[in-house]
Amino acid sequence: MMKLDTGHANLKEDIFSYQEKVSELHQAIINQTGAGNDFMGWVHWAKNYDQEELSRIKEVATKVKDKAEVLVVCGIGGSYLGARAAIEMIQGLYSDNKTELIFIGNTFSSTYISQVMKYIENKSVVLNVISKSGTTTETALSFRLLKEFMEKKYGKEECKTRIIATTDKVRGTLKALSHQEGYETFVIPDDIGGRFSVITPVGLVPMAIMGIDIDEVYAGLMKAYEELNTADLHQNPAYQYAICRRILQNQGYNVELFVAYEPQLAMLAEWWKQLLGESEGKNGLGILPDSANFSTDLHSLGQFIQEGKKILFETILHVNQPQEEVFIPNDAQNLDGMNYLSGKGVDWVNKMAEQGTLEAHTEVGAVPNLVISMEDMSAYSFGYLCYFFFLATAMTCYMMDINPFNQPGVEVYKANMFRLLGKPVK
Repeated sequence: MMKLDTGHANLKEDIFSYQEKVSELHQAIINQTGAGNDFMGWVHWAKNYDQEELSRIKEVATKVKDKAEVLVVCGIGGSYLGARAAIEMIQGLYSDNKTELIFIGNTFSSTYISQVMKYIENKSVVLNVISKSGTTTETALSFRLLKEFMEKKYGKEECKTRIIATTDKVRGTLKALSHQEGYETFVIPDDIGGRFSVITPVGLVPMAIMGIDIDEVYAGLMKAYEELNTADLHQNPAYQYAICRRILQNQGYNVELFVAYEPQLAMLAEWWKQLLGESEGKNGLGILPDSANFSTDLHSLGQFIQEGKKILFETILHVNQPQEEVFIPNDAQNLDGMNYLSGKGVDWVNKMAEQGTLEAHTEVGAVPNLVISMEDMSAYSFGYLCYFFFLATAMTCYMMDINPFNQPGVEVYKANMFRLLGKPVK
């Protein structure tokens, strides 16, 4: 399903010289014995997930879909990025879906929150609040406002069918509130951290309500689980990718630019940035993950990439098949000089832009490029892609002796913020 082309990477080391170390670390991943192993539930999730809960997600999605002019998803970080990445990748940015999707709980911007509240005032709303504890500040603040809005608009009884909580199975503020108010709840597993949680109800509930076939997501996840469950570097492109990242950092490249040629993959890049940045950015180590969408960003970042300081390498996510195609018409006057493209598909033009840019950046600009290819932007491909990047993230961190599954650094800003806000100390 996914292939890695290293032919443009200018690697100074042989990938396969890392085989012995990869074999050792693969066992730590598959047997869940590595650092942070209490958050490695994703490793075997494809075969261990709760099928009864999956069925309930589909049932609830069917019930609420008709009453949801707008689905408001309230969450931040892993409780937001994965679902948005999936839905935009699979359905595109302007699909014919009758349900509109709005994300909130991911900012302190008073303007944004106010405008969302005004926008949904006269619309039929279903709310999915996502938080393991219920006390994540951005999400809790927005949910307090939305809960009041929903209760005034619909009354407490109707809110039982319009507010869905994805939270801890037994603990936490949101779980207690959901039990008290009678909300439908789904479980965030204890052993899967936020940035790995898109394959759980965290991502599946919004996906299902938006009409995505979540069985297909799981089929792709299972296929990746079967195909990538090997330490053999010749057979595992996810591990190849992890090793290439280490080699390129050893060569002095400390920034990775994730590049897509489809605008609907922009949020996938944001999810990828959290997955790798929060996992490996520790102990003064790690590669800074950044992203761009070409050809759009070639008109802003292209000059630096081509001729600027050689601090970055690019990872291109190549998509073989577009979701839709548009063909270029002939024009009798040809004032724009574009008739040489008459009859061609715009996706073909996009592919030629990709190929030309790859040549320019690697052959002239001396910028290493990795190319990851996937077949399409389907639900199946998204499921496969998730496991690919989960494995690659675990391997790349274990290669540096880093725990991939914690994020102690983010607690520093929170402590400062709470002090400035005057939050009572328990």
